[in-house]
Amino acid sequence: MSNYQGDDAEYMEDVDDEMEDVEDDMDDEFRGDDLGASDSDVEEFDYSNNKVADTSAEQARNGKDIQGIPWDRLSISREKYRQTRLEQYKNYENVPNSGESSEKVCKVTQKGGLFYDFWRNSRSIKSTILHFQLRNLVWATSKHDVYLMSNFLVTHYSSLTSGKHEVLNVRGHVAPSEKHPGSLLEGFTQTQVSTLAVKDDFLVAGGFQGELICKHLDRPGVSFCSRTTYDDNAITNAIEIYNKPSGALHFTASNNDCGVRDFDMERYQLVKHFRFPWPVNHASLSPDGKLLAIVGDNPEGLIVDPNTGKTLETLSGHLDFSFASAWHPDGVTFSTGNQDKTCRVWDIRNLSQSVAVLKGNLGAIRSIRYTSDGKYMAMAEPADFVHVYDVSNGYETEQEIDFFGEISGISFSPDTEALFIGVWDRTYGSLLEFGRRRNYSYLDSYL
Repeated sequence: MSNYQGDDAEYMEDVDDEMEDVEDDMDDEFRGDDLGASDSDVEEFDYSNNKVADTSAEQARNGKDIQGIPWDRLSISREKYRQTRLEQYKNYENVPNSGESSEKVCKVTQKGGLFYDFWRNSRSIKSTILHFQLRNLVWATSKHDVYLMSNFLVTHYSSLTSGKHEVLNVRGHVAPSEKHPGSLLEGFTQTQVSTLAVKDDFLVAGGFQGELICKHLDRPGVSFCSRTTYDDNAITNAIEIYNKPSGALHFTASNNDCGVRDFDMERYQLVKHFRFPWPVNHASLSPDGKLLAIVGDNPEGLIVDPNTGKTLETLSGHLDFSFASAWHPDGVTFSTGNQDKTCRVWDIRNLSQSVAVLKGNLGAIRSIRYTSDGKYMAMAEPADFVHVYDVSNGYETEQEIDFFGEISGISFSPDTEALFIGVWDRTYGSLLEFGRRRNYSYLDSYL
């Protein structure tokens, strides 16, 4: 992945500036000198609570924009703004024109699927990003519980109560409250969290300097701190938490120093360290624990033995660097996301070519998630679009979730009932929540 100090700042400045005039118009309306004169029954600002109003499913059905953007009071329509974004959004590429070159092999899908219904947009939750290529900062542990980064805070949000509370504050000094061999007892100060993972009651935050901070959510304090490397190119790109067949808790850390490390959290020890020819941006373990998918700063991906690190297969097809991977629960197929604007689906029984190439609209595919039942797969672009595919239908049908703002992360709840999308925007930053569509209807409240 790109170095933080250089390409990151320049790219995000370009993205932030490219639509400056329109967004300034939005900001003016939002700060809104004329909000008090609105004829709407639902104001954009809840003055009694001094906070931005959320948008509910009922309000959306009655015509309110799901993000609360007052299009009728802006000088540009939603359709025109969408078209402008499609034309002007700058996709970051390490290989020039990779996105354009990949279009000819992409699968034509049927849009218009509706698998997850809009439920709520919570604008009191501000999900943030620190590196423009790393978008795994939102995790759901149930259909009511979400963890996300908000500046220097890891925040827990309850969709049941609309309440939030601080889980981990890395703005100041963080040190472990437990003593374990290999743990850095001195801890860290002002950690810049680049990636996050939460599973059940365990949380790992990875930092720009190779920091790893581990916390059990059912215990006070931090359990374990470690630094993967003191290399200058130390950014922690991705974390994956998993359980061994024995039930032992482990996690893998993918780093920019070309390393993948496996940590045993029963013994709080580093147990494996594999090195590859290029920076590793993401690693994901197959459901049976027998294969490890590796993607990074190379158009090719790898399938390796998770016990030895030996390369078993090479994945050829992508045209740029990859930043996402995920296994289908059946352990037979998996997907990779790339800066060539595509997600490729692979079948482990024949890796000579991918079985499907799915296309994004704006840019790189930076996050991929499957539902635990394997029926749906979601892929997130850097901004504005999350695509949900019907896996059982061969990825033929998709639901395209369309909004405005950079995407900090996506997460299905473990029971598949909810899909959460973190939106980072200076005005309309929020947490979008969708509920799985069933053959029966829900009331607009949780029962």
